[in-house]
Amino acid sequence: MKRYDFDEIIERKGTDCIKFDALKENFGRDDLMSFWIADMDFRTPDFILDALKARCEHPVFGYTYPSDEYYDSIIDWVRDLHGWEIRREWLSYIPGIVKGFAFVLDHFTHKGDKVIIQPPVYHPFHLVPEAMHREMVYNPLRKTNGSYEMDFDHLESVIDEGCKALILSNPHNPAGIVWPKETLQRLASICAKHHILVISDEIHAEMAYPSFTHHPFPTVSDEAAACSITFTAPSKTFNIAGIVSSYAIVPDDKLRKEFYSFLESGEFNHGTIFAYTATIAAYRHGAEWRRQMLDYVSKNIDFVEAYLKQHIPQLCMYRPQASFLVWLNCCGLKLKQKELVDLFVNDAGLALNDGSMFGREGEGYMRLNVGCPRATLEKALEKLKSAVERKMG
Repeated sequence: MKRYDFDEIIERKGTDCIKFDALKENFGRDDLMSFWIADMDFRTPDFILDALKARCEHPVFGYTYPSDEYYDSIIDWVRDLHGWEIRREWLSYIPGIVKGFAFVLDHFTHKGDKVIIQPPVYHPFHLVPEAMHREMVYNPLRKTNGSYEMDFDHLESVIDEGCKALILSNPHNPAGIVWPKETLQRLASICAKHHILVISDEIHAEMAYPSFTHHPFPTVSDEAAACSITFTAPSKTFNIAGIVSSYAIVPDDKLRKEFYSFLESGEFNHGTIFAYTATIAAYRHGAEWRRQMLDYVSKNIDFVEAYLKQHIPQLCMYRPQASFLVWLNCCGLKLKQKELVDLFVNDAGLALNDGSMFGREGEGYMRLNVGCPRATLEKALEKLKSAVERKMG
């Protein structure tokens, strides 16, 4: 069995990557260690690189279409990983999950309609609807012991006839929650009762850790299957965000016909040669790489948790059940959000996501990307420790 090297340090600056080459634009400095945008610093797996290189050996890059192998690779992967038997006709390529939000809202809602989100949550959940002149309805998650849960009483209280869609983060970003089946069933029941379309973002679904079971939203009940459109991709798992490889899964005949007709009308369902090639390679050959990657990242999470307890007790973390993103609770520092961000950026020299970008419920928090070599992570935490000691005296 091949062992993959996740300790390899790869220089990414100068490759036009957002994570490193857009630091100045986003943080005002370009000399920061980067732990913000959600891609990993690991080498893209060799089986994907080999597949892309092989395709590049043919000298013509003409119009392309999704082959039988493309569909079969997704169907087999989803069945093997989630136990979900999906049908070919349920699938469609989409040019990005955030774009998918916009497509759904454009087709199924109108200006002034209401869209429900559950903050703290991935910021495009509100940026996209707001830009499309939809009204936001907030159903904040309720804090529990070291995690969050959905507040269904509050959800029922804010729903009215103007609510047309709910955007679900499943697993949750930034807290890394793998939602229990019962939670998703109850959400589906409420949304079905009120004729609310659920847009389920499941891009981190392949990154659930072995002790947790991800439940694709449409699988939890017939109601869920009938009222939802699901988006996912191999991009987070296999570190190929720059190759747009997203796809939609829509089991309901009526929803699928409406939505896929819309996609077809603008050729939004047409992928690229490299998207199809990379997806097939990832799903046909990626099971062992995924296992080793999750094991490495899990140990990174262990390292962060232990380091904070020992050296920076003012901070604690929500241990993710999926993904390489760690939600840091920094409230123990008793800093205002602007001061907190300044501590990380200007005192520690670190670029993390400002928790407030996920909603006002994220104030006092920062999001840390641990999809990197452990040596890099250790250096960052040492810098943070020194900064906190200087700041707190």
